[in-house]
Amino acid sequence: MNKEDISFMSACDIAEKIKSQELTSQEVTEIVIERIEKINPLINAYCTPTFEWAREIAKNADEAVKKGEKLGSLHGIPTSIKDEMPIKGIRTTLGSKLYENNIAEEDDACVERLKRAGAVILGKTNMSPFGFIAVTNNLIFGETHNPWNLERTSGGSSGGAAASIASGLGYLALGADGGGSIRIPSCFCGIYGIKPSFGRVPVYPTHGVHFETLIHYGPIVRYVKDAALMLDALKGPHYGDIYSLPDQNVNYSEKLNEKPKQLKIGYSLDLGFAKVIDSKVKKNFLDSVQNFEEFGWTVEPTKFKIRNPERMLLTYHTVLFGYDLGSKLKEWRDKMHPDLVKAVEAGGQATGLDFARSMDRRKIMFEQFYQYFKKYDILLTPTTGLPAFELGISFPTKIDGKIVSPTAWMPFTAAFNLTGLPAASIPCGWSSEGLPIGMQIVGKRFDDLTVLQVSKAFEEIAPWQEKRPKFE
Repeated sequence: MNKEDISFMSACDIAEKIKSQELTSQEVTEIVIERIEKINPLINAYCTPTFEWAREIAKNADEAVKKGEKLGSLHGIPTSIKDEMPIKGIRTTLGSKLYENNIAEEDDACVERLKRAGAVILGKTNMSPFGFIAVTNNLIFGETHNPWNLERTSGGSSGGAAASIASGLGYLALGADGGGSIRIPSCFCGIYGIKPSFGRVPVYPTHGVHFETLIHYGPIVRYVKDAALMLDALKGPHYGDIYSLPDQNVNYSEKLNEKPKQLKIGYSLDLGFAKVIDSKVKKNFLDSVQNFEEFGWTVEPTKFKIRNPERMLLTYHTVLFGYDLGSKLKEWRDKMHPDLVKAVEAGGQATGLDFARSMDRRKIMFEQFYQYFKKYDILLTPTTGLPAFELGISFPTKIDGKIVSPTAWMPFTAAFNLTGLPAASIPCGWSSEGLPIGMQIVGKRFDDLTVLQVSKAFEEIAPWQEKRPKFE
């Protein structure tokens, strides 16, 4: 087995080989570090590597195996952390000049759990400032490139995490999603990412009030089984997170291959408001949804009349960013991303009635999806309205030659942050330019298991992992 093949193995398989010492954690970690040193200068996925620490963890992991000690579920597996989550003693910038020299004083709850499970931490991955922009670009580290086309964006805000996994620069990546920030880059980079039910994975500590209301932490991986493995290590309540959920005592890894006998699946190309979708995305999505009939599940189109969540989400983000960052604007304006400056200014001008109106509309939207999931088990949509677009811009102005609004390319993800429903992006095809296309799989509240099981079923029918980006 060559080094590239080892780099693209599943985390589950790597874990088994480390436990048997067919491959040591040190060997695997060194292979991945070597690959990062070669490829990261091209894609800019990692912003703060922690290679010496990773080597130390890997060495200890192998010694634990030899001593016959009890091993964690992620024992010895090279893993990355988005630059949003603090790691004690490591620089954590949140993609912002405000935190350029910030050294974290404590571990994030998820980092703590990954460490406890035995993960080898390779370093921090790049993100947009405070996760606000849906591409990965900031004034400290620059832009993360798409592994499938270095002139295209990786998406955001977890673009560094997604680009690293797509490129074989680690087996597990921890991402965050406040409007699509796990699912969009997973779609653009041709891998699997899941935003679990809000509260399923704890978020602690947080940076201001913005990060408490919409943010979901979750896995970005190449194999669905790796997402299940990682979620098993991450899930469960935390006393520091007021929104964290009690554990359902479900082992996702053990239940993953148990396909539900009956499922009713609805799909939508517009959620009732999306105006334009790329023709290739539409074709690949419609071709893909019919695959689920092979399992005896009912698949049918469904109609929605929900309000476009753009204004709702924007009000939440601007008001909360306005509260968190408004006092810093005078001093830091020139060192903040222009789009974030606009958001903070808009938040300062919003009224309490504006925020209450968005809260009311959010409640109405939740009720609409609650009613939908009384009739259906799963909802399918495209993940994005088009494949990855050009570097250097925050949004495309046209889709299929039609002029569109700044958020028209990403109409499908935000509703599920506002409602807290579990949602995943899985590759479902390729554009004529060789760019990945993604399908979003949404489940009932708290039903992360069915989302994973449906994802695994689709992966069996339409695997994508044999296709790898080329960097010659």
